[in-house]
Amino acid sequence: MSNKKKYFGTDGIRNHVGSGMISPDKVLKLGWATGKVIKDHGESTVMIGKDTRRSGYMFESALEAGFIAAGVDVYLLGPMPTPAVAYLTQTFSADAGIVISASHNPHSDNGIKYFSAKGKKITDAIELEVEKAFDEEMVIVDSAKLGKAMRIDDAAGRYIEFCKSTYSAPKNLSGLKVVLDSANGATYHIAPSVFKELGADVVSICDQPDGLNINAGCGATDLALLQQTVLAEKADFGVAFDGDGDRVMFVDHEGSVVDGDYILYILAQHNQADCEGVAGTLMSNLGLEIAIKELGMGFIRTQVGDRYVMQALVENNWLFGAEASGHVLCLDKTSTGDGIVAALQVISILVEKEVSLKEICSGMTKFPQILENVKVVGKVDLLESEKLNQAVAEAERGMAGKGRVLLRVSGTEPLIRVMVEGETLQMIEPVVVKLVNLVKSEFC
Repeated sequence: MSNKKKYFGTDGIRNHVGSGMISPDKVLKLGWATGKVIKDHGESTVMIGKDTRRSGYMFESALEAGFIAAGVDVYLLGPMPTPAVAYLTQTFSADAGIVISASHNPHSDNGIKYFSAKGKKITDAIELEVEKAFDEEMVIVDSAKLGKAMRIDDAAGRYIEFCKSTYSAPKNLSGLKVVLDSANGATYHIAPSVFKELGADVVSICDQPDGLNINAGCGATDLALLQQTVLAEKADFGVAFDGDGDRVMFVDHEGSVVDGDYILYILAQHNQADCEGVAGTLMSNLGLEIAIKELGMGFIRTQVGDRYVMQALVENNWLFGAEASGHVLCLDKTSTGDGIVAALQVISILVEKEVSLKEICSGMTKFPQILENVKVVGKVDLLESEKLNQAVAEAERGMAGKGRVLLRVSGTEPLIRVMVEGETLQMIEPVVVKLVNLVKSEFC
């Protein structure tokens, strides 16, 4: 079997609705192929959750039919955050968990994510098995062996109680005013209840999904509305999740953004006595790496993608890792990235130490960083451009160890990401302009 995947990307399968694998007929067969692999491994049950996209209804039905055709029983959770599906897959002793979501992408996209029985992203080997089965002829099991479908009505309540159980400060959230932005996504009916039941004064925004407004001008990828609301409400801080709830971003009482880099620093600083190191990615700010090393801890950079951060943590027996975009792993609490749980770990520290979010971030200074996304058509290979690679090498020599350049092809969108960071904006601005123009001339 080839080790090169045909359908799976860095986080499951994702595309525009109606394109490629994200069409009803393909998703139905994908459900059957996944079901076949589950049965081949001697297993028989799967949980399916989804975010709030309108297309989720269509793909939920298609997946359900595919699994039943393969003889696999299906538990339907309805709209639930991605990490909730991971958690409930474990608590119900299901053999796999499936999430229908395109995460932070607009409603016009959708995707399929997979979890193992242990609530972790499935391995490359299993993805290859699913792809192999997908390319086979679809054979429906005998009618007496068809799977059954059941809807779990108390899923939200179960997950709310789990989230609350991860909060560890000696006092509750009474006296704290918090703005929550649910991105009109899967946390809309979860996050407000968690924070209210822990005692916070909650101002909830972007919690009215209509199937089309998910991530639209809100959530972890667009913090302007959250910043405005925090300032207008004179809140202690704001918390934003993305459409499927596996990302989290904060805004402090002055409206400043506290991203995944800062969150990882806060967790590392608080737990340095018990933690030898933490993991970031190629996109993590140089200021984070310096601050972590000043704490006397190790720091590893992985490829972009929380699955690679997870892999580094497991290999080193470490607990905490994060992407700057807000994927935060707290392996002492959860098996996967969980926006609500990660937020509660940070807030537990604030309450325990009786400090503000702004104060606790003061030990880390981020280097100025500029990230530009350049749209491309089709698949591209950055290594093919000798001009581009020479320009990157020249830029890094010019910054003399006080900055860095990263060019990467997005695993989830048709983009080339151009990232440059350094001591000052004056240093990096001309570098970004030059590289963006060169990417456009080479690949657009």
